[in-house]
Amino acid sequence: MLALLPLLLGLAISIPAGAVAHRYGWLRRVTVTVAGIAYTIPSLALFVILPPLLGISTIDPLNVIVALTIYSVALLVVAVPAALDTVPTEVLDAADAIGYGRARRLLTVEFPLALPVFIANLRVVAVTNISMVTVGALIGVGGLGKLFTQGYQRDYPDEIIAGIIVVLVLALVLDRLIYLLGRLATPWLRTRKTRKRRPEQSPLTDVTLTKGTTPAKGAQA
Repeated sequence: MLALLPLLLGLAISIPAGAVAHRYGWLRRVTVTVAGIAYTIPSLALFVILPPLLGISTIDPLNVIVALTIYSVALLVVAVPAALDTVPTEVLDAADAIGYGRARRLLTVEFPLALPVFIANLRVVAVTNISMVTVGALIGVGGLGKLFTQGYQRDYPDEIIAGIIVVLVLALVLDRLIYLLGRLATPWLRTRKTRKRRPEQSPLTDVTLTKGTTPAKGAQA
């Protein structure tokens, strides 16, 4: 919950914001700058700063959710315009030529074609959230970070190793799940790969020529 909820909130915020930033160059530059500054804030410092601003307790899980949402938006709001940049210009011109409006073109043409690049960035953000949730244990928020803090306090390395293994497993599972969802959302990529793997048959495959011989008149015709 502490990792996935910020990811979903980040998607809800960054996709429309990134689409608008992609349309206006000056807004994109401002977005990249603000996102870079937000992401450079140390997570532990953000966990301490947010509670007074939000009027909540430091150990409230909402503290971690808001902090990770900020980091998710900072990464995804930059990834959305970068993914939209990969859409071929001729495809956009074709969509305009048949009368697509801006909103319809974005939803039905641009974003579907930008999904492969966006999914790759989304996987990075998801795995990052899984790892950053563990920092919340330092301020008293539960989660897998307890395995690290308790293992350190008890001088019990096995508990720390167990925490590392579980975090890695969760990150890998979430990464593969997003990858599979991306594959399901882009069936045309699978079709394209299948066509590339299928060997092309030459129209002259039935005509066998040996060195020093000439084809028959029928074959020449």
